[in-house]
Amino acid sequence: MPIVSELPRIKIKEDEQWDGLKGYLTNTELSPQEVYHQYSCFWSIERAFRITKGTIEVRPMFHFTERRIEAHVCICFVAYKVYKELERILKINLPISGQTVNKTMFFTESHKEIVFLFDDDFWENHLG
Repeated sequence: MPIVSELPRIKIKEDEQWDGLKGYLTNTELSPQEVYHQYSCFWSIERAFRITKGTIEVRPMFHFTERRIEAHVCICFVAYKVYKELERILKINLPISGQTVNKTMFFTESHKEIVFLFDDDFWENHLG
């Protein structure tokens, strides 16, 4: 005998209305839009921790002085920053011409403020 027959049919119907939906409970004063936005960015934080623990190997640390621990964390932070900057620079191989094109991704507002520095004409006009 299937287990479903033992469950009240009304409870199953009530539960069906939530199929495919995801909800968030919070104790903050943030707006629903801000809660959603913050949670949707959460994956990037988890990925950063995964990269620092695995790829860059922040842990385990076997240092015994505060200065060495700070130096280790600092070096790992710089390595992570370099990793992220290299990740922002894309190389695209064009299939027909075989040409390789470099593209830099600008994510934040501060990135977008300096986008003109990446134009070839800017440096030719200001240095030449």
